[in-house]
Parts: sequence; C-alpha cells; structure tokens
Amino acid sequence: MKEFSFKINGKDYKCAVEEIEAGKTNVTVNGKVYEVETEKPAAPSKPAAVAAAPKPAAAPAAASAPKPAAPVAGGVQVKSPLPGSVIKVLVSEGQAVKKGDTLLTLESMKMENAIMAESDGTVKQIAVTPGQNVMQDDLLIVLG
Repeated sequence: MKEFSFKINGKDYKCAVEEIEAGKTNVTVNGKVYEVETEKPAAPSKPAAVAAAPKPAAAPAAASAPKPAAPVAGGVQVKSPLPGSVIKVLVSEGQAVKKGDTLLTLESMKMENAIMAESDGTVKQIAVTPGQNVMQDDLLIVLG
C-alpha cells in the first residue's frame, strides 16, 4: 500500500492506495474508501497507478500512461516527485543544463510544478512526452 498526503485549497487530504487487482483497487481518502477502476489492468507492482484519481467528491479512473523507455545507463535520473501529468518538456536530448534550470512542467492537483535540474549536465534521455500521466518516482529525464 502507498500513502500520499495532499493539500487542496488549504485542506489536508490523506490518501492510501492498495494493490491493483484486475484493473480495480481501493483508494482511501480521509478515511472514506473508493473503489477505482483503471482503463487497462495495471501490474500489481505499480500500486500508485491510480494515485492521481482520488478526489474528495468522487474518484474517477486514472488514465493509463505509456510504458517508459528503459533508462540510459549512468547519469542522474530525474524522477517525478508526485503523481501528475506532464504539461511541457522544456529541454531536448543533448542540451546542456545548469543546476536550477527548469526541465519540464508537471501538473498535479491542478497546480503546475517546475521540475528543475539538481545538477549541471547534458540531457541524455527524455522518458516522457507532454500529456503523459506519471506516478511518483517515475523516470522523467536522465542527465549525464
């Protein structure tokens, strides 16, 4: 089971996502249990595949994300800090970046989050595309 904490309009929400079985899972939001269905059955090893779905009033099914490419060997992996949807990718493969440069914009809980480079380097791989849904800890970019 994965647990998440969110703040929406100043109100705190605690969310727990159980293992996905046959495309269904139970998501608990502030003590209330929702049964959530995914469009495609997800692998049981990725229980957070519906973490973006829970909302206080209703829990719609989360969209399935394409399988990420295998990470390039070596380099610094930039991973998603929270579940969301990629809005813009601001860099291209082979581009040099400095620590603090914005690599992409991620929307989560109706808020845009700038994902920045944690170190200087060159973009070796971009593992996501605009519009793609990602889960917490999914690979976004590899810097070399």
